[in-house]
Amino acid sequence: MSEKPRAVVIVFPGSNCDHDAFYALRKIMGIDARFVWHKEESLGDADLVVLPGGFSYGDYLRCGAIARFSPIMKEVIKFANDGGIVLGICNGFQVLCEASLLPGALVRNRHLMFICKDVHIRVENAKTRFTAGCSRGDVLKIPVAHGEGNYIIDPEGLEELQKNQQIIFRYCNAEGEISDLANPNGSLENIAGIINRDGNVLGMMPHPERAMENLLGKSDGKKIFQSVVDSIVYSNKKIMAD
Repeated sequence: MSEKPRAVVIVFPGSNCDHDAFYALRKIMGIDARFVWHKEESLGDADLVVLPGGFSYGDYLRCGAIARFSPIMKEVIKFANDGGIVLGICNGFQVLCEASLLPGALVRNRHLMFICKDVHIRVENAKTRFTAGCSRGDVLKIPVAHGEGNYIIDPEGLEELQKNQQIIFRYCNAEGEISDLANPNGSLENIAGIINRDGNVLGMMPHPERAMENLLGKSDGKKIFQSVVDSIVYSNKKIMAD
């Protein structure tokens, strides 16, 4: 087994952040990354699967509702259920919810307008594969670009998320204060990202792949990708040692 992580970026009709994710993985993180078309039926050798942002299938019916039935999603679901690491960004988060890999749903922003701007998110749980390179309470500057990023879930589901520390990121201001003013889309309890019970699937609305280089004004997204890469490298070394 190679110690170098292998990632695939799923491409749906309407994906428009797939090349951003690919660039972040291959050019900045230096890992083996490749595209997988939605009609394919195999992920091949992969340590990480990324569902990128965009408007899969034109967001017809609901965001992510049609993409959930793409042939490749059977393999993504199996990969996730077998413990593989999956990262869904923006539209990818919506697809993960539609596929029942994550609880809850994403609906129209409360002001019914598309939002495209930098926001701040606070790390709520730093003991995950996606945030191990951060500390709890760290504030990351990450851009958002969505029209349906308002996260909702029923009271019982919210209680489960809280009990299991599955809320990973919350929208906040630059000082880390959680407030309605800092909430760009109306998400319940300022939720910006969650993981599944097993901790191997993350869905988040902000775009870490667009915050990877200081040259472009922000690089906090790299902390998320670096955490994932370090987790994979550690797991691979452990398997090889065993």
